[in-house]
Amino acid sequence: MISIKSDYEIDLLRKAGHIVYLTHKYLEKYIKPGITTLELDKLAHDFVISQGATLSFLNYEGFPASICTSINEEVVHGIPSNRKLKNGDIISIDIGACYKGYHGDSAWTYPVGKISAEKQYLLKHTKEALYEGLKAVKENCRIGDISSAIETYANKYNLGVVKELVGHGVGSSIHEDPEVPNYGKANTGHVLKENMVIAIEPMLNLGSSDVYILDDDWTIVSADNSPSAHFEHTVVVTKNGCEILTGDDNFE
Repeated sequence: MISIKSDYEIDLLRKAGHIVYLTHKYLEKYIKPGITTLELDKLAHDFVISQGATLSFLNYEGFPASICTSINEEVVHGIPSNRKLKNGDIISIDIGACYKGYHGDSAWTYPVGKISAEKQYLLKHTKEALYEGLKAVKENCRIGDISSAIETYANKYNLGVVKELVGHGVGSSIHEDPEVPNYGKANTGHVLKENMVIAIEPMLNLGSSDVYILDDDWTIVSADNSPSAHFEHTVVVTKNGCEILTGDDNFE
């Protein structure tokens, strides 16, 4: 069941999304060689609490941390630890915040120090794939239109599309219907209506699209250990497009 949000709900989702955006901007200046992912987790936790929200991911289905921190070949769901970031790493940070019962969800992949040209290529084109997906959103579009736009762009730049992981609806639960795959055929799938809220989140690998899960039962990595990037925005569907709830002009 895909819910259409009321204006009141969208106001709360907008606030939750803005807190997620602010948390990303707050963390960005700390993403440097030598910091641990556990330190980033603590910074994010305290900042979200200071904004009058709670952490959407903390204890969600048993997840033991406040944010997901996925380094290099880690695609998603990396658990913060005492691991220190190194020059040349990339790190995907996925943040969820809950404000008065409604969630915001956004992931971004950041360079650590000076990164290789290959990693720069991956980040640039995974981010662009997200925006290609966003361009497809408007009232009466279909999920497949978004999925096809992302896949077409990723294929153009020879990036592996992770198929086991998808975007999703967002509302009073962090994960709601519908699923939003990053691959598919245009003009297929659910029809979107004004005031539906979804998270679009391409996860692309520099090599193979295949992935597997580590023994911690959370961290998903690329099967060939190639670098992976993850960019995500939560958006509300409008008549002629979408409104990004987890960003602003400075976050693009």
